[in-house]
Amino acid sequence: MTPRARRALFALAVFFTVCAVAGTVLERRVGAQASQDESQLRDSLKTFTDVYALVEQNYAEPITGDKADDAIYDGAIPGMLQVLDPHSHFYDPKSYARLREDQRGHYYGVGMVIQQQNDEGKTKVFVVTPYEDTPSFRAGIHPGDQIVAVDGKSTDGWTSDQVAKALKGPKGTQVEVTTLRYGQPKPLVFDLIRDEIPHPSIDLKYEIRPGIGYIHLTQFQETTGDEMEAAINGFSNIKGLVLDLRENPGGLLNQAVDVCDHLLTKGQTIVTQRGRAYSDVNYTATHGNGGKTFPIVVLVNRDTASAAEIVSGALQDHDRALIVGETTFGKGLVQTVYNLSENTGLALTTYHYYTPSGRLIQRNYEGVSLYDYYNHAGALAPDSSNREVKLTDSGRTVYGGGGITPDEKIETPKTNRFQDELSYKDVFFKFAPIYVATHTVDKNFQVDDAVMVEFKKFLTGQNVDWTEADISGASDWIKARIKKDIVTIQSGQLTGLRVIADWDPEVQKALTYMPEAQALEDSAHKVLAEKAQARSTAPQNVPAQP
Repeated sequence: MTPRARRALFALAVFFTVCAVAGTVLERRVGAQASQDESQLRDSLKTFTDVYALVEQNYAEPITGDKADDAIYDGAIPGMLQVLDPHSHFYDPKSYARLREDQRGHYYGVGMVIQQQNDEGKTKVFVVTPYEDTPSFRAGIHPGDQIVAVDGKSTDGWTSDQVAKALKGPKGTQVEVTTLRYGQPKPLVFDLIRDEIPHPSIDLKYEIRPGIGYIHLTQFQETTGDEMEAAINGFSNIKGLVLDLRENPGGLLNQAVDVCDHLLTKGQTIVTQRGRAYSDVNYTATHGNGGKTFPIVVLVNRDTASAAEIVSGALQDHDRALIVGETTFGKGLVQTVYNLSENTGLALTTYHYYTPSGRLIQRNYEGVSLYDYYNHAGALAPDSSNREVKLTDSGRTVYGGGGITPDEKIETPKTNRFQDELSYKDVFFKFAPIYVATHTVDKNFQVDDAVMVEFKKFLTGQNVDWTEADISGASDWIKARIKKDIVTIQSGQLTGLRVIADWDPEVQKALTYMPEAQALEDSAHKVLAEKAQARSTAPQNVPAQP
């Protein structure tokens, strides 16, 4: 069999495997309707194979190389799944490997974030940041370093994916990384020993105010529950918590359940799964917080989704946390990930999930393009009259059918044209290495007038048009980003992230709602006490004595 035929056969095999998985779910239906659907599915598959055979044999150009794979991976399978819902998804070998890496929360390599940039028609790869306490960080690699060779092989024209693949490898193996750094006359060569690189889902946790903890949770992976427990226990005498779930796309359902288990009372419902093909599943807090309670403010935005919405909804329904920010994304569909042949995978929607009050928060996607769906076009307003109304434990009104509506609204600050241009051109990332190379930066570094003078000169040299009005209109935003990138080079990623959190106007506004969160916590305690009292005074069913 020719390589071309093998590739086409493999692509077709994956397609039919996907169909078989979907068909297995379909077969769980009973009665005449199931038989009819199965017959229609068989007819549709035969039609597909007939069409594919005609295309493969008669298309004007030979279907060679990756084109046969693309017809299946990027055409037939995604097309089939998109008809079902926006979240059922096929993973080719590369994307499936990345998914598993994200879920595990670790990989083997040198520990850095990289990105590619186009410079005068050439692709160059730069270090965004080395993760702290990793081989690249300990060796002294800096943000802004350009990676020009790996193991002596030039990276000229390489993409960031190609560089990342070369840097990863078995634990204990050696890799040589050559970089160019501003202010250094010669390339810098680093001999690194690959290691296990943790990729925690909590990238920042610290006491943002005396007694008030701040946790930024980026996604839900296999380590998230343990990370959350360690983070909370790491705060001494915690009196309040800001849990930042902005931009959190979700992840593993069981880890969302685990996070809630650390915050709710034992026995409280966390989420319920209801599906057509499988039995309903009700998740409750099996361990509970052991009486360790404190006011919680959860910060969300329009891109808080899925597992992050499960946490937000459970804490809101039990009056355990005050939800602030924007109405969340509205993803109430649960995907089961099936491992297919040749390291491919299928995420297939198998359940809807419901919050403890019974809310289905999935946003409408019927007749909506994927672009409009993911960009929130046509999303329902929080006070829309056609949204379902439910009640929290204490009787507060909450809404379903379109995300988690916050208890208190905090608008995401809008950027202007000038700010967007600075971000698009990566001016802060480019300015920081130049400044660090020519100045001494210590722990007391602040962006003063002298720093701003140099930044303005840099903008002019980068052909960025600016006026004093542009600078003054976004002064705090500009200074925070200059400081963040400079101290990241000097002190590490966590210091840079803290700079942004300390400045962030949404985080600062969320902190002002701690008294309201305390009142909500007091209300939750009262409801739990009343329920306990009711149970203790309820008449017992005592068997009659003969």
